[in-house]
Amino acid sequence: MSGDDDSSGWQLTESDPGVFTELLKTLGVPLVVDDLYSLDADSVAELQPLHALIFLFKWVGGESNEPSSGGQYDPEFTGFFAHQVVNNACATLAVMNAIGNIPGLKMSPQLAELLSFTAGMDPQTSGMAITSSDWLREAHNALSPPSAISLEGLDLPKTTEDAYHFIVYIPHAGSVYELDGLKQAPVRHGTYSESGEGWIARAREVIQARIATYPPGAIEFSLLAVHDDPIPRLQNQLAQLQTAGRQSEAAEIIVKLSNENAKRERWAFENSLRKHNYFGFIHALLLNMAKAGTLEAAKEGAKKALQERIERKKKGENMDED
Repeated sequence: MSGDDDSSGWQLTESDPGVFTELLKTLGVPLVVDDLYSLDADSVAELQPLHALIFLFKWVGGESNEPSSGGQYDPEFTGFFAHQVVNNACATLAVMNAIGNIPGLKMSPQLAELLSFTAGMDPQTSGMAITSSDWLREAHNALSPPSAISLEGLDLPKTTEDAYHFIVYIPHAGSVYELDGLKQAPVRHGTYSESGEGWIARAREVIQARIATYPPGAIEFSLLAVHDDPIPRLQNQLAQLQTAGRQSEAAEIIVKLSNENAKRERWAFENSLRKHNYFGFIHALLLNMAKAGTLEAAKEGAKKALQERIERKKKGENMDED
């Protein structure tokens, strides 16, 4: 969640699978994150084994501190849980609350040392230890757009912007848990059966119950799946099928591998755009427009377009086309 200015050096990040996957890569964790547009059995099956679900939703101040969707606080939770103690860190905190509860997970020595250091700490102290980690903050900020303009000291009026918050759903000790860094303790949502879909079946019920509390047609939330990187598995399947001479099945695997590699290339490109500083380009563009005598007309056109956008927003019209 982002607030006024209590960020302690943590910058805002996007809710994007490429951003989360790049962060996991930096942490030495061999997992990836994908958008999950549906919780139906087929969609979930494609991402198995699935270790955690990250739910993003619009945060509203003054919300009840009671557990959501009929869950119960579990102050005796035996896994890893950290509170969110600074703004803008909730994305990385959600990742930490997820991967800190995956048994036997491979990770970088730095991350392993940090999690080991927090062992036995209460959630508030764990949150302070996590957000005080310089290297973790740098990894988080590396995927945030650079800022070269400071508005401090200009006495500009403060504006209220929508704030969004990340929480995590995980399986732990035979139960489904909700880990929300703004809650006092993990929320236990009951046990699950190891047969069938396992913990996902119970998590689906909890998440759907939460989504049902939003007005019909609301789109102010998204769901991300944390799962094993499928590329090594697909490569092994391809090698086995080619050795066995099963070329038609191998061709299907080749298509899946191609799609996965194309997705990684797109993520890498988008992340490079996020990290690039465009101020030099913008300055040069405006300078050349001024020299060509087109800047004033462009400025007036932009003002007109902005005013039209404001009027449409007041009327509640859809803004997607912008």
